[in-house]
Amino acid sequence: MQGLHITADLRGVDPALPLMRDAEALAARCREAVRLSGLSGVAELFHRFGAADEQNGITGVVLLAESHLAIHTWPELGGVTLDVYVCNYGADNSAKAETLMAALIAAFAPAAVNRQSLSRAAASTPAV
Repeated sequence: MQGLHITADLRGVDPALPLMRDAEALAARCREAVRLSGLSGVAELFHRFGAADEQNGITGVVLLAESHLAIHTWPELGGVTLDVYVCNYGADNSAKAETLMAALIAAFAPAAVNRQSLSRAAASTPAV
């Protein structure tokens, strides 16, 4: 269960950016960022809220062999939340998670970023 969990709240993102409203564009960018980070995407689901002519956001997830990437956009608020979690079972994937998060933050070019990291570690002894 040892791993790295990174979150980022982005503010001041241009609401006209296609990644904010176009689910396929966002999915493609996420797939590319996962690939370039060296992580392994195994499945994905992206959902755009509302009708095609509305300016609603997207929620999406990429399941990774190493764990997951979750993303949510709010064009009406100029905001995005990102969540990257990787397990380090068998190999330390922390640098890959950092690379993935950095690529996604750069893709949105936010005015401000609130980023947090949590080291998730299994106990050294079995659970009782």
